[in-house]
Amino acid sequence: MNQFFKNSKLVLGFFNLSKKIHPTSTKSTRKICNHSESWKSMEGFVKCSANFEPLTPLSFLERAANVFRDRISVIYGEKLKYNWEETHNRCVKLASSLVHLGTSHGDVVATLAPNVPAMQELHFAVPMAGAVLCTLNTRHDSAMLSILLMHSEAKVIFVDQQLLEIARGALALLTDKKQKLPLLVVIRQSDESPAIENLNTHDHEYESLLRSGNSDFSIRWPRTEFDPISINYTSGTTSRPKGVVYSHRGAYLNTIATFLLHEMSLFPVYLWTVPMFHCNGWCLVWGLAALGGTNVCLRNVSPKDIFESILLHKVTHMGGAPTVLNKIVNSPPCDLKPLPHKVKIMTGGSPPPPQIISKMEEQGFGVNHLYGLTETYGPGTYCLWKPEWDSLPPDEKFILKARQGVQHLCLKEVNIRDSTTMEEVPADGKTIGEIMFRGNTVMSGYLNDTKATEEAFKGGWFHSGDLAVKHPDGYIEVKDRLKDIILSGGENISTVEVERVLYSHPAVVEAAVVARPDNYWGQTPCAFVKLKEGFSVGDQEIINFCRDNLPHYMAPRTVIFEDIPKTSTGKIQKFILREKASALGSLF
Repeated sequence: MNQFFKNSKLVLGFFNLSKKIHPTSTKSTRKICNHSESWKSMEGFVKCSANFEPLTPLSFLERAANVFRDRISVIYGEKLKYNWEETHNRCVKLASSLVHLGTSHGDVVATLAPNVPAMQELHFAVPMAGAVLCTLNTRHDSAMLSILLMHSEAKVIFVDQQLLEIARGALALLTDKKQKLPLLVVIRQSDESPAIENLNTHDHEYESLLRSGNSDFSIRWPRTEFDPISINYTSGTTSRPKGVVYSHRGAYLNTIATFLLHEMSLFPVYLWTVPMFHCNGWCLVWGLAALGGTNVCLRNVSPKDIFESILLHKVTHMGGAPTVLNKIVNSPPCDLKPLPHKVKIMTGGSPPPPQIISKMEEQGFGVNHLYGLTETYGPGTYCLWKPEWDSLPPDEKFILKARQGVQHLCLKEVNIRDSTTMEEVPADGKTIGEIMFRGNTVMSGYLNDTKATEEAFKGGWFHSGDLAVKHPDGYIEVKDRLKDIILSGGENISTVEVERVLYSHPAVVEAAVVARPDNYWGQTPCAFVKLKEGFSVGDQEIINFCRDNLPHYMAPRTVIFEDIPKTSTGKIQKFILREKASALGSLF
């Protein structure tokens, strides 16, 4: 049996961990583990193939091939289009080829690719082969990539031609460490791309490998719905990466929850601006199959490409971090196009400034705000809009819309609790606590890291590390990351609140606030600001603006004008800014 299952820290350890967290619920835990025993409680009941199948998002593709067979499933560029019957056939053949390569149940298959059709297919084909998909961030360098390949014990890696040299660098590092190398499969950028050079005899080209597969291959369905379907790495240190493991069950449920909170009905046309490697595209790679939707794949994300795709393909939905929205509202006038219809866009990753939401809606987008983490399969809460809010003044509406809201349909509970006592904080909109989750769409655990898993699930809840308040109506509002809160003279300063004020300055296009050490106050706010093109302001003007709109102790004492580093998913890399602010030392 594969090491992934031998380890028992993950799949089998999932239930063992539940036992540790709830020592008084041994009986109920045992019932969960032993289905046959729980079904004996009422005479005449049986559990069999007629009334039970493990939940898995693979079933969405099986149904799509039958129900939506002629509907367009994938669009890429000017020429490539597939329907759902073709997509299903390609995925089956690819799964067959993976098995022929020697892929076994529980083996990890990695990917390093942007939002191209192969990434959509691999989300189905890899688990169809009984393997576990590990989608890697396309901005990793060779050193980080080698560490993650070694940690995940990937047997195969699919690499986009554009990223081939980075992957080869990682494989060279593994060779130096005398590690077994994964098989390499290269995804050509297009049919017109130059031939792939220097392929070894045991390497493969994606389309050739797919064509060699058997369309009559029998899919390897999960043995239980708690079998792992994917691994998603959080941003961590090179010495201790965290591989978040999703189950077939959790992926199935979060897929449904996500397309519901995105207000998708049948046949959506979805523009891929969220990286598919990030939380499996918020689970919507699987969700579009459930609805017979169309995947509009986009290799590079720019405002120009976004508007052109919306007009050309009649896009109905898309998603992105607030930085993607910021790019759109601040794009050159020549790139902006009038929208022929409202496009619904989900944003998450960090609290979006109300000003950005307002400008997006002025341009014809309908913005839905979600919140979650890699450990919650992406979306965990969303700002469920109430009709009575429609009559509120615009400023009040956009402040409400920027809240993180309530848990989605498939998550049992989200609450704000004291991190130490685990007591629930009052719903007064003022008392800060930690956001905690529990339910079916929380990760199974961290790959090969029982200690970190137990710490994350301490007290029977998943600890997010995010600080928030709960309003009297039950809606939550993120105030900061636990590690980002600024402690100044005994006061807690929310960097999110300072950033909202900075974004309201007419010259500011991007802003991020971190703590700077201070010999007297302990810490003071340090603002990193990027100005809009054509604007010129000084640091004192920014400081005075903040003092006019915030309590004085919250206003930045330091302002640095420069580009702000971000991840490939658009999240601001505050750890880099914290290092810069720390290196400045005390102001006095």
